[in-house]
Amino acid sequence: MRQSLTGTFSLKVSNLSKDFGTVQVLRDISFDFTDDVSVAITGPSGSGKSTLLHIIGTLEKPSNGQVRINNTDPFALSEPELARYRNSVIGFVFQDHHLLPQYSVLENVLVPTLAFKQEPDATERAHELLDRVGLTDRIWHRPAELSGGERQRVAIARALINQPDILLCDEPTGNLDTATTETIANLLFELHQAEKNILIVVTHNLTLALRFQEHLQLVEGRCSIEGNSES
Repeated sequence: MRQSLTGTFSLKVSNLSKDFGTVQVLRDISFDFTDDVSVAITGPSGSGKSTLLHIIGTLEKPSNGQVRINNTDPFALSEPELARYRNSVIGFVFQDHHLLPQYSVLENVLVPTLAFKQEPDATERAHELLDRVGLTDRIWHRPAELSGGERQRVAIARALINQPDILLCDEPTGNLDTATTETIANLLFELHQAEKNILIVVTHNLTLALRFQEHLQLVEGRCSIEGNSES
């Protein structure tokens, strides 16, 4: 998006809770991040990591509490306004790349630009991103012709195509071998530094989590936040 009037990108979560029926998944969670911070979210299975990420990404509504992105409450927007807002402000990278098999690498990267009219044309940026992720020679290949690591690199380029203020990644290396995990992790940090976004990654990889500036740990729906001295 790159349109913050203050020049500062911000994410503020206040007293957030999420219930599914009688099950309370998240309990009274609060944090405040600004500018180009990198954040790891860890915790045991079932602790609410993905649920929290989906709420930050406006894919799920909280049961209580508030999310503010660049001083906007996205859940106060109408559905069409929220869809446009999400498309321009938030980028997503999931454990499964979710590429469209019938389209080329270049076409997959451009998919988020098709939902709403984009000015200027994003094709040049798509080529630039694919060059940065090392896939210039693969732009006309289909996903089935790529390795797992290559598919995830396409997914990262796709997530960045609209220059989002916040990049959310849910176990982006979870399906990859050790060597490819290292490659993808390094790429995420390189692009984060170049794009100056807020990077939030859910991961089970504690070694990877230590590379982030902030470490948010979820246990039984509650969170604690630590700064990583090694970041």
